Amino acid sequence: MLAPVQLLSATRQNLWRLTFIRILVLAAQAGSVGIAYWFDLLPLPWLQLAMTLACSMVLCAFTVVRLRTTWPVTELEYAVQLACDLFIHSALLYFSGGSTNPFVSYYLVPLTIAAVTLPWRYSVVLSGAALVLYTLLLVQFYPLETFPISREKLQIYGMWLSFALAAAVITFFAAKMAEELRRQEELRALRREEGLRDQQLLAVATQAAGAAHELGTPLATMSVLLKEMRQDHSDPLLQDDLSVLQDQVKLCKQTLQQLVRAAEANRRLAVEMQDVTVWLDEALNRWHLMRPEASYRFQRLGQGDVPRLAPPPDLTQALLNLLNNAADACPEGLEVQLDWDEENLTINIRDHGAGVPLAIAEQIGKPFFTTKGKGFGLGLFLSKASVTRAGGSVKLYSHEEGGTLTELRLPRVARGEEA
Repeated sequence: MLAPVQLLSATRQNLWRLTFIRILVLAAQAGSVGIAYWFDLLPLPWLQLAMTLACSMVLCAFTVVRLRTTWPVTELEYAVQLACDLFIHSALLYFSGGSTNPFVSYYLVPLTIAAVTLPWRYSVVLSGAALVLYTLLLVQFYPLETFPISREKLQIYGMWLSFALAAAVITFFAAKMAEELRRQEELRALRREEGLRDQQLLAVATQAAGAAHELGTPLATMSVLLKEMRQDHSDPLLQDDLSVLQDQVKLCKQTLQQLVRAAEANRRLAVEMQDVTVWLDEALNRWHLMRPEASYRFQRLGQGDVPRLAPPPDLTQALLNLLNNAADACPEGLEVQLDWDEENLTINIRDHGAGVPLAIAEQIGKPFFTTKGKGFGLGLFLSKASVTRAGGSVKLYSHEEGGTLTELRLPRVARGEEA
């Protein structure tokens, strides 16, 4: 079985990104404070700054441990995390010049992240908190001694570094958020398509169940009448035709019985592991009984050990539908090829018919669309749906030498396979 992919919630992913940014900023802050202390560039309260940076480090460690749990991350918790960043940044500013510190512009980073990722009410609260903290720093901060270097030069360099840091953080977070939004939009589009396909399949399945129930009685009547006709007539040619009709009626009855068994097997997940060559031979023999007028040539291209799979019943029916489509285009000289590699196995079916018309290539495979004068346009649609559920794909190409090439691709470990 294919292992399910664990998808993280958007809020949890955003908190991971915020923690990553916080660790980078903490490293930059600790490095700046360390350089200033080592070279005695600024007269700062080193103990208070170290304690504030330690609080930031504890918050980072706590968040990492918390994110490894299975508890859901709420928007309120995410907003509180951003508020902690605001307070820690305010404490660092308080001990390093207050509002005159060029890094005061870093307030905009948590506010930008909140505006992008949180509902407006959280953004308003965080913006109000940042404004209050900034206002307090205007009137109250830790008094510093005279700077040993030019204040103007320090202000210019600090503003440049603050802008570079804020621009890098905002760009990183905005780019990741845009990528996440695109991914979620693609997932929503895929789920909408799958939901529409499932609705169509449900409608078809409902009609098929009713038709199967109604066909039982006519087939039984036809079987009885054909048996009596064979007893009443001795013409050899007529006997041959009646024998063919009996085989066809028997095949129809077997198909209905297999439909019931398939539904029961799917319910119980009763699938049988077998070589792909055995499965394909059985399917081809059954199909040739259905279409005795068709001729085909089978070729095995794969080398090495034959792949094994446990095909669900609807996958066999999908293959029969694809073979029937090829036979409807041209029943003579069909070519069936089996190949495989380390990841996939491929079944190619080529007919020598008219090929795929370019004008309607995109419509082929949609329900109730057919290029034939008969049929309901459901065979290819149902085949694609069955193969997709098995983890594979069906594609049709116009062959360069004429006709149509149908490619059925399946994973080496099919979803229908039991561990």
